[in-house]
Amino acid sequence: MQRGLPMQPTVVVLREGTDTSQGKPQLLSNISACLAIADTLASTLGPRGMDKLIVNDKGEAQITNDGATILKLLEIVHPAAKSLVDIARAQDAEVGDGTTSVVLLAAQMLKEVRGYIEEGVSPHIIMKGYRKAAQLATDRIKELQINIDKSDPAKFRDLLLKCASTSMSSKLIHSQKPFFSQMAVDAVLSLDQDDLDESLIGVKKIPGGGLQDSLLVKGVAFKKTFTYAGAEQQPKFFKNPLILCLNVELELKAEKDNAEVRVDHVEDYQAIVDAEWTIIYRKLELIEKTGAKVVLSKLPIGDLATQWFADRGIFCAGRVQAGDLRRVVQAVGGSIQSTCSDIQREHLGTCGLFEERQVGGERYNIFEECPKAKTCTLLLRGGAEQFIEEVERSLHDAIMVVKRAVKNNQVVAGGGAIEMELSAHLRTHARTIPGKIQLIIAAFAKALEIIPRQICDNAGLDSTDVLNRLRQRHASGQRWAGVDVDSDLGVRDNMEAFVWEPSL
Repeated sequence: MQRGLPMQPTVVVLREGTDTSQGKPQLLSNISACLAIADTLASTLGPRGMDKLIVNDKGEAQITNDGATILKLLEIVHPAAKSLVDIARAQDAEVGDGTTSVVLLAAQMLKEVRGYIEEGVSPHIIMKGYRKAAQLATDRIKELQINIDKSDPAKFRDLLLKCASTSMSSKLIHSQKPFFSQMAVDAVLSLDQDDLDESLIGVKKIPGGGLQDSLLVKGVAFKKTFTYAGAEQQPKFFKNPLILCLNVELELKAEKDNAEVRVDHVEDYQAIVDAEWTIIYRKLELIEKTGAKVVLSKLPIGDLATQWFADRGIFCAGRVQAGDLRRVVQAVGGSIQSTCSDIQREHLGTCGLFEERQVGGERYNIFEECPKAKTCTLLLRGGAEQFIEEVERSLHDAIMVVKRAVKNNQVVAGGGAIEMELSAHLRTHARTIPGKIQLIIAAFAKALEIIPRQICDNAGLDSTDVLNRLRQRHASGQRWAGVDVDSDLGVRDNMEAFVWEPSL
């Protein structure tokens, strides 16, 4: 009689309910998820792209056509589709614009190789072909890019204006392109050109008024902080004032909870009160001795100090936000002091003009003609709050594109021109390669055509006709032929039409 085999113990490695799907079906499922995301974004691309109205679970609505913002608001849970969100965020952080384009390109590249995966082509071969195609495309862009001479300020500014206009052509503010392009370029050129820290461009949104009421302050502007009654007696206008920035509380301190002070005589209690008053008066007198006419502090400035400054013709503002105070110091010079004693002249800043001005329904403290101005502030006006928020997003994209163009003064033509040229180049090159990689490079070339195709579809043009015309023109050497959404023909030289984009 044969002995039975010993029972094998069940080894539990993964938590119960873990999804372990893998192989070809999971690859195809991931591609389908990415394509679903791309379909959502596709209709927002290009100058005729539509905005999306997204309502969250709290019932708050947002209107936008910025790819990164839409993906952030959608709260995507599929792990593969989340990678598209990361691509869009990386693009938004590094370049600022083109978030919709990168998502569409990534999804289309997956779509083009789906057939090969179904036929059993190894993902490694597909990746090898795509890496080779990406390298060829990058090298081709470097050959084609046009250098703009930085030594001629007028020409260079013109280049930046063209890049800003191209970025805004698909945004809500496209009707005000000339006005906002100037604003975006002026904002970037006011920064330190070696550092280009865009966080030093402050943006303040003030509902009401028209878009044309928006203004760029070449310095700092921030909303009037909470003040006590004495503030209305303070002067609100100075020319060439000395400015002191503090991280000091100028307020009579209340006793901490559960503090206990035992005194035997009324005089002892009075001495404690007098000591508190002496401390604050000493601080105020030290500040006055510095000669500062504008005193700003990150911490509160109480009613006693406010009235004391008002009596001596000094303007003060407490509870100034840390970001605003940092930008004030960048603009006027000096440094933030954490004590009132031993403040020297070099610790103070100055500006040509300080005033408190009414903008819409709010009052703003504005510092202009700053000697060390490496910062600026955009005061945005407009009707609804959602509208102003979209204007801010559009301007942010334009500012990031201008910043990129300042760092790398090479441009290529936009509007699908560079994508069609790369597609033509890769198709030609693919025919010289034997084996499966030829098919993969051709798939990459076809995927690039999604950008001009989608621009046509969104503009109501016949995308098949327009793409055939573009292929014919690129084959005959017209390297900057791209989509023209304004004409019936649908094709033009986008370099001559000033649809420019930074090449990097």
